[in-house]
Amino acid sequence: MTDVPSRIVSLASRRRADRSGSLALLAAAACSLVIALAGCGGAPEASGAGAGQPADTAATYTLLQMNLCLSGFGGCNGKSTYPAVVDEAVARIREARPDAVTLSETCRGDVERIARRTGYRMRFSRVIYAGAQLPCVRPGGRGLFGDAVLTKAAIERADNHDFTGQAGPERRRWLCVATRGGVDVCTAHLNTLSGVEAAGNEAQCAELRSLLARRAAAGTVIFGGDVNRRRSCAPGGVWTRTDRSARQAPGLQHVYGSRALGSPSAQVIPTTNTDHDALLVRARLAPRR
Repeated sequence: MTDVPSRIVSLASRRRADRSGSLALLAAAACSLVIALAGCGGAPEASGAGAGQPADTAATYTLLQMNLCLSGFGGCNGKSTYPAVVDEAVARIREARPDAVTLSETCRGDVERIARRTGYRMRFSRVIYAGAQLPCVRPGGRGLFGDAVLTKAAIERADNHDFTGQAGPERRRWLCVATRGGVDVCTAHLNTLSGVEAAGNEAQCAELRSLLARRAAAGTVIFGGDVNRRRSCAPGGVWTRTDRSARQAPGLQHVYGSRALGSPSAQVIPTTNTDHDALLVRARLAPRR
């Protein structure tokens, strides 16, 4: 008789095991049916940014503005040691690797040398002084005096013209390039606000404002230059960043950017061999539509 209960217990245990196995199989089958929708026994899906949302495809666009005081005629506060000023400009560009560089008070030969050593494309705009082109001196043989734009992207076309309003012996000009990357890069060096030149600065600022407004309405534009004033020449809807924290000539170099260039930030980079510190501005470039 003792053998009967043990056989009953064994049979009951086997039936419970069979039932448990069947339930496990049913659970596994149910899991396999819904795993694509909700997962099964794993961590929940992430929510918020990145969960079924498109990634942020905006890129950073960077512009470096420098006044190199290279003519050989300017006082430059005892700075602009040649060729150290050119070497310093090359070093700053190599360190920052900006998308564009705008250069005030340069010489064509020096700009060509900077572009060659950094691998950038260039456009140069010569400046008329006292009715004639101005060759750079001390040392000579460096080409004509003027302003320039360097870009990483290929340059598709360039425009440069004298401002309508002028004062003093130097004919001030603007230069804009359209790049294959879809960004127009512009530069200018305006009259100072001293005595005879102040009227020219006001007129040039107004003309620059109109020029940038037209370009901003047509596409993405960024400007860098020495505007010789602390008040902005940017049109409505275009942001401004300046070198107001610079040790040398603070507040005179400006960078302006249109709406496609968001969240701009400015950094002043000290220089040793010219009388202006450098101004580096970074912004978020929205994807092209």
